[in-house]
Amino acid sequence: MEIVSHFVNDTLEFFKWSLTVADKHVDKWPMMGSPFPTMAISCLYLLFLWEGRRYMQGRQPFTLRKTLIVYNLSMVVLNFYIAKELLLGSTAAGYSYSCQPMNHSSDVNEVRIASALWLYYISKGLELLDTVFFTMRKKFNQATYLHVFHHCTMFILCWIEVKWVPGGQSFFGPMMNSSIHVLMYGYYALASMGPQIQKYLWWKKYLTMIQIIQFLVAIAHNCYALYTGCPFPAWATWIVIGYSVTLLILFANFYYHAYRGEHVTTQKAGSRQKTRMAKSE
Repeated sequence: MEIVSHFVNDTLEFFKWSLTVADKHVDKWPMMGSPFPTMAISCLYLLFLWEGRRYMQGRQPFTLRKTLIVYNLSMVVLNFYIAKELLLGSTAAGYSYSCQPMNHSSDVNEVRIASALWLYYISKGLELLDTVFFTMRKKFNQATYLHVFHHCTMFILCWIEVKWVPGGQSFFGPMMNSSIHVLMYGYYALASMGPQIQKYLWWKKYLTMIQIIQFLVAIAHNCYALYTGCPFPAWATWIVIGYSVTLLILFANFYYHAYRGEHVTTQKAGSRQKTRMAKSE
């Protein structure tokens, strides 16, 4: 017990020290004073996932068509705004795409970038509603391990990013991700409009391909920063690399089973049909 007590005390002391080197711009911003609101929402998210399924098991699914259209279109607008703010703010600040150190000054462009990254963090909290809607519609198969892991961890990691490094190299990944989410939520908005639109949404797998490319770019971008000795906190760079590798593996596995496996199955079915036709002749 004494060892556990020392570990807990040391952890708390380290956390208190880490707060002294956090970015001062964001201290008073909503949700940024403490990690506990973010952790509490994440825990409630997981609890809802468990209890929500149990609650919906014996009930009819909700349709939520109008709600989904409004939600998805709102996420399109929000992600477009975030991507636009990060692009314009980083351009005005003269940011480099190869190596951009952290700047904790009160420069108007730095605050603009920090504000956009905070909004990006908030958007990840709002994205937890994706799972809520899946559950209410009894689309339990869509709440996969990849989906839940990605949504829950992104919300927490974005809090860490905004708390300590709301600028510098941190601008690139969210700008790229928000741009992709404009397309993704645009797809979801169209899909929620009904079968008459869904038949035209043949390009879903290409969204997954773009997401996979995104992780490869993020890994390369951050590895290059480490290789060149970019004066940006190395711990933040390693977190992005490690997390991107994890998501790359999970998304590649999803793509294989969802599309490549489907292609192989179709080929085999076609081959069997040809064999039966040849025998009948």
